[in-house]
Amino acid sequence: MRDRRDTLKNPQQELRIFRVRSLLAALLIVALTGLLMGRLVYLQVVQHEVYSTRSEKNRVRVEPLPPTRGLIQDRNGVLLAENRPTYNLTLIRERVEDLDGTLDRLEALLELSVEEADAFRLRSRQRQRPFQPALLMSDLDEAQIARLAVNRHLLPGIEVEAQLLRYYPDANITAHALGYVGRINADELKTLDLGRYAGTHFIGKTGVERFYEDLLHGQAGLRKVETNARGRVLRELGRTDPVPGHDLTLTLDMPLQTLAYELLDGRRGSIVAIAPGTGEILAMVSAPGFDSNQFVTGIDFAAYRALQEDLDLPLFNRAIRGQYPPGSTIKPFLAMAGLAEGVITPERAINDPGFYQLPNDSRRYRNWLRWGHGRVDMERSIAVSNNTYYYSLAHDLGIDRIHDQMSAFGFGQRVGHDVFGESAALMPSRDWKRGRFGQPWYPGETLSVGIGQGYWQVTPLQLATATAVLANRGEWVKPRLASRIGEEVVALDLPDTPPFLEIDNDYWWDKIFSGMEKVMTGHEGTARRTGVGLEYRMGGKSGTAQVFSLGQDQRYNAEELAERLRDHALFMAFAPLEDPQIAVSVIVENAGGGSTHAAHLARAMTDAWLLEEEQVDVEELREALENDTGTVAGN
Repeated sequence: MRDRRDTLKNPQQELRIFRVRSLLAALLIVALTGLLMGRLVYLQVVQHEVYSTRSEKNRVRVEPLPPTRGLIQDRNGVLLAENRPTYNLTLIRERVEDLDGTLDRLEALLELSVEEADAFRLRSRQRQRPFQPALLMSDLDEAQIARLAVNRHLLPGIEVEAQLLRYYPDANITAHALGYVGRINADELKTLDLGRYAGTHFIGKTGVERFYEDLLHGQAGLRKVETNARGRVLRELGRTDPVPGHDLTLTLDMPLQTLAYELLDGRRGSIVAIAPGTGEILAMVSAPGFDSNQFVTGIDFAAYRALQEDLDLPLFNRAIRGQYPPGSTIKPFLAMAGLAEGVITPERAINDPGFYQLPNDSRRYRNWLRWGHGRVDMERSIAVSNNTYYYSLAHDLGIDRIHDQMSAFGFGQRVGHDVFGESAALMPSRDWKRGRFGQPWYPGETLSVGIGQGYWQVTPLQLATATAVLANRGEWVKPRLASRIGEEVVALDLPDTPPFLEIDNDYWWDKIFSGMEKVMTGHEGTARRTGVGLEYRMGGKSGTAQVFSLGQDQRYNAEELAERLRDHALFMAFAPLEDPQIAVSVIVENAGGGSTHAAHLARAMTDAWLLEEEQVDVEELREALENDTGTVAGN
């Protein structure tokens, strides 16, 4: 039997065990306390600057303040481009933990289509500076704003911000002249001053908006704000105000611009009007136009595809990029070239049998009037638009002198001062043809150039500019769209203005002008029906640009051709002759002879500008065009 004392507690042993365990626990507590204190010392002392900075960044946020874009108005103060308040959806990627999940929620809330969702995701990944907002969507409606507000707690890093958005009140009429702004893309981000464009989502893409981007945009500011743990702004700590962009006053006259657009009546074409004495572009229209407001917020794929696939090319700026054979509109310029080079005199005359032949060549280059005009001097050659006279003149001048003399009027050059995207078109020469085709220049090609056909191509702006130089008797004033930048007036004497024509003979200019006046009012004038009832002296010249070439013995019959194969109608004019106030060029595609359709439009433009008290009746003009089959076929 075991000793009873063995089963009883051993106080001494238990006391020893307790003391050992207490000591171990105390050592563990001391070690953990030391570790904790060491960590606190490390964080509070050693890493004080680091965590102080991080804390400050969490509490204080610097936000960019985008500048207000400058307004654009016409010469009379009519707003052409303004800023209206709107709400944009932005994303700060650094504040979003689950980007894909957040975007999924947004797409569901905003009820986006598949194409819109794809564009949405692309914008969300567009490269930005750290903590700079990326624009996801512009011009939110009230329902979208409400849904986003209700679900804000599920969308960290997503903000709805109020901002001014570009708006064009007369978008279709001014789209090509003004251009438009659009979202900044990835390629543009690589070249922009990101500090200046902080908080800015839009940039000028085309036209005046693009050319004067630096002045219209302004300079971004910033503000320092205190936020809570949820990122909500508590108070503003400091601010540097943005510098607004400069307002821009254009030379355009909105009533004249609107009239030009209405005169074209939806037909493909262009009208450009310039004040010869100042170079101010009074109207510059390309038709058909398009709604440039669609491009500000981002045009949807279906609408953009429709514009691209439209056969009338509404996105194409015909005024500065359309290239057309000038036809007979260049005859006054060629006549002046002949005078300047001593090849002709105003009195020199030819006998026109209805055609011209090169020496030792059986081919006949025909006049538009097949039986000819008989005796033709320089003045009559302009009035009746005689081709034979200019075949002969072109042959005597040669392509080299034609090229040099026509270049002096601005043909084959970019003529505008602040016209973004302008084409130089083409003034052909021997060197150009050899470089382009590897072929020599042939005499017959010189004859084609002599009546504004062949390789020669002009833009409506070029033709209007050359007409203004002609009206100024050889003095250049470079065309421009801006008259004031802020309060500063744009100087007339621009540094890149071409030299004046060295033709100091008033008699020559008078004879050229007399021939152009007889186009409008002479009994043989090609546009004499248009000149009926003129209250001022006007000089003009019709032209026809062939869409395709006819054979030697073929005759042109518009009724047998598809509409898009018919000749283009051109007309250039200035008035009044004694003190030119307006120079106009008109091109209407596939409208036939310039002496009918285009001439009436040019007359309407000069009437509107010079007879300010009268209103041009566009409907009456349309009826006149329908009833007027013209007096001249092909000129």
